[in-house]
Amino acid sequence: MSPSFVNVFVICLYATLCLCCSEATPDIQKNSSIQTILAFGDSFLDSGNNNFKTSVIKANFLPYGKDFMGGKPTGRFTNGKTIGDYIVEKLGVKDYLPAYLDTSLQNEDMVTGVSFASGGSGFDPLTAQIGNVFSLAEQIEMFKEYIVKLKGIVGDGEADNIISKSLYLVTCSSNDWAIGYTAVAIRRLQYNPAAYGNFLVERATEFIQEMYTLGARKIVFFNTPFIGCFPLARTMVGGILRKCGDDFNDVAQSFNRILNDRIQSLGSSMHESRFTIVDYFKVVQDIMEHSLQYGLEVVDRGCCGTGIVEVGVLCNQLSPVCPDDTKYLFWDSVHPTDKGNSIIVDHVLQNMMNNLF
Repeated sequence: MSPSFVNVFVICLYATLCLCCSEATPDIQKNSSIQTILAFGDSFLDSGNNNFKTSVIKANFLPYGKDFMGGKPTGRFTNGKTIGDYIVEKLGVKDYLPAYLDTSLQNEDMVTGVSFASGGSGFDPLTAQIGNVFSLAEQIEMFKEYIVKLKGIVGDGEADNIISKSLYLVTCSSNDWAIGYTAVAIRRLQYNPAAYGNFLVERATEFIQEMYTLGARKIVFFNTPFIGCFPLARTMVGGILRKCGDDFNDVAQSFNRILNDRIQSLGSSMHESRFTIVDYFKVVQDIMEHSLQYGLEVVDRGCCGTGIVEVGVLCNQLSPVCPDDTKYLFWDSVHPTDKGNSIIVDHVLQNMMNNLF
């Protein structure tokens, strides 16, 4: 990356951080034996856990959630459902995936699945520390606590059975590149992109090994998405025309190749495990390049405010919203709309299930 490229993006994204720092097909539902889904990672899967953390990285205010359960801002970083919500819905498990820390959880919620994810987190512990959100290690501790509670609900044997048969979702690397490596740039002083990618893969490996030890057998990883073409990246580094940040996309692709190789290797060496990678990068890229096929008209800016910088507290009750968010891929300058999340899940679900069974 050129010095000017880095400096512009660092200054602008750091300022942002400080301020905010369709139904499942019958065949999929019929053939799925998944009854419990558990999610880990970042804001793409956070259902509101950050509401219970002293952090500025939150989304528990309107217009976030304006299309969720009659207009309830739950802490989801979108106007409606997350990709986790749509996966549980389209697999016929339940209507949405609640946050583990939600105080209104019922026993049935625990049995059918929850999200431990925290917006602003990553594989790198420093990423979560910068935003003061729940790190992946803390999410694992929540999972351990969850196991104890689950055993209290259904008994030890049935709890072990549920844990081994559950589907685990993980989205956990975008913030590492956007925050710890670029915006705050601490890691860039220590590693070049290739070395940092290897560092993240080692942290991902540690996560997989611990989850496997705790009983997880079916883990789905969403790799780093098409981050250079997200609205915020376009604004920061794309010039007047707001073109995609190709340097960021190149780094993401290089990292994704390393992560894919490692996960495949681990999957073949761990007894009865089924690990799979969702190519989040190519999914978002395809949706952007063929947007009209998906009924989307705007993919270079979000629906909230101007759509080019607003995220977190910058997208708030004073922000105007677009007249029809179903025409937009992005809700704010980073996160997909409810419609976008639904399309993403439709795009990957059949392939994901084929790789797991």
